Amino acid sequence: MPTETLTAERILEATEEVLRRYGPAKATVVDVARVLGVSHGSVYRHFRTKAALREAVTERWLSKAEVALAELIAASGEPAAQKLRAWFTELFTAKRRKAGDDPELFATFGVLIEDSSGVVEHHIDVLIDQVRTIVEEGVREGEFTAPDPAATARALFDATTRFHDPEYAPQWRRATIDAEFDAVVDLLLRGLRA
Repeated sequence: MPTETLTAERILEATEEVLRRYGPAKATVVDVARVLGVSHGSVYRHFRTKAALREAVTERWLSKAEVALAELIAASGEPAAQKLRAWFTELFTAKRRKAGDDPELFATFGVLIEDSSGVVEHHIDVLIDQVRTIVEEGVREGEFTAPDPAATARALFDATTRFHDPEYAPQWRRATIDAEFDAVVDLLLRGLRA
């Protein structure tokens, strides 16, 4: 029976499984190799170090949100204000879903993110750039006033941190969180309107 080719994607999937099972402190490259039925050297041919493997799995996890949000922007023909609301709503929903559907993996990634600051900084830059794109569209259409769309996008992202930063995940289960989210987004959109 032919064996499936070992790819970086298969290794990352197995790494997620191992992290979910053992947590970041106990998960090893040998555990990942065992799940795949290969030697740990085979894993190291794709990822030179355990740190590189952890960074890659963290980047993969974060990029799923980036792709979904980019698709939302591209598919929406709505005015910028509605698009911006939809973008922040999707980000908040995705983060809550990750925290609620797989709390062990969410906690694991919380630990990995602390060790992968470059990956996290890149992720945040991508997200802020997506917000900047929406703000620029709103300015072009005369819907928003924002003399510096890049600075405005950063401010919008920072103002909504409570609804997407994993540090705040325990608050996302509160009964009032949706109303609080709506109040913040409403305030921000009023401030942007031309």
